[in-house]
Amino acid sequence: MADIRPFRAIRPTPEYVQRVAALPYDVYHREEAAAEAAKDRLSFLNIDRPETQFEPGHDMYAPEVYRKAGELLWGQLRDGVYMQEETACYYLYELTMDGRSQTGLAACASVDDYLENRIKKHENTRAEKEEDRVRHVNACSAQTGPIFLTYRAHPVIRELTAQVKQSAPLFDFEASDGIRHRGWIIADSDRIGRIREVFAEIQDVYIADGHHRAASAVRVAVMLRKEHPDYTGEEEFNRFLSVLFPDEELMILDYNRVVKDLNGHTAEEFLRLAGEKFEISKEKNAVRPAAKGSFGMYLGGCWYRLVLKEAYRMDDPVEGLDVAALQRELLAPVLGIRDPKTDERIDFVGGIRGMIELERRVDEGWAAAFSVCPVSIGELFRVSDAGLLMPPKSTWFEPKLRSGLFIHSIAD
Repeated sequence: MADIRPFRAIRPTPEYVQRVAALPYDVYHREEAAAEAAKDRLSFLNIDRPETQFEPGHDMYAPEVYRKAGELLWGQLRDGVYMQEETACYYLYELTMDGRSQTGLAACASVDDYLENRIKKHENTRAEKEEDRVRHVNACSAQTGPIFLTYRAHPVIRELTAQVKQSAPLFDFEASDGIRHRGWIIADSDRIGRIREVFAEIQDVYIADGHHRAASAVRVAVMLRKEHPDYTGEEEFNRFLSVLFPDEELMILDYNRVVKDLNGHTAEEFLRLAGEKFEISKEKNAVRPAAKGSFGMYLGGCWYRLVLKEAYRMDDPVEGLDVAALQRELLAPVLGIRDPKTDERIDFVGGIRGMIELERRVDEGWAAAFSVCPVSIGELFRVSDAGLLMPPKSTWFEPKLRSGLFIHSIAD
């Protein structure tokens, strides 16, 4: 049973919404973030990455950097860039990319559901990345980046979503990357009650993207509970900002690999060793695999198709993933890449960049690139339901939720 509640969103006023909306903080390197934030002082990236307000050499984790985030947020609320809803509402958030739309419910999820694993995870988090967002949430007294959740589609939510989308949207704009963003408010008490009832019937909710943001929000809640031992559970810090999408509307892209060297092997030796576990064929065109157990490889200016031999396939929720099979049967034993989380000889390329990016990386000096079949939403559920974790860099979701469109104050 999922406790999914409406909230009094802080959101940009209509005239500023397109200027405010920004890609998530963690898609940019520091230099990229500074350049992007400088394009518009109202871009939410200025708040999400407050080190952009300081000189390039300034310690990005210094206390004054986080204070700046809070000052900007609450100052812009006072200045009318943002407004806060008078009553708790739900919202719909639709993203359209390449003619395909997905519509999520912007709401607040329960910290207790997370702690008791009713909100299921499939990734580990890194302490230093958690700490950054913990300090950011504390400084802002708000959660500013929504966690991307998913659930098995429900007919009542589908019907209510269609009804609400018949009304005029709160915002409707196309971002510079061509993705269209629309939002609606759900303020009707009957609809709010029905949505909450339906989610209370849904057994499991899953984190699709945003594990670090979720873990950070929960850490702040636990800290505040210790500071307020008389808490009732109704305080806003007991919930975290989320957008929940039905599984039937989501698309997971491939998350591909590039390697710096062949671990001392010549290309011919490497192909021979790979051929022990994979059927290999040379291809005229780039290989973007669509079937499990099939991989593309770009090596020496040529594309190859690699198909994992049946004897090396596994049915385990994690080991059966193609990203796990590639690591287990080729990257580790042949290339010596034992820990892809820490080995500097491997890098990861999101499928949104296409096969041309893999070719570019190899043509400019990397040794080889591997394209993989995307993880399915069913595989994500299977791993999460088993209480297991995916290998690092397994899923790439598109389109990315914009930050700044909905903000959840934990100071209420």
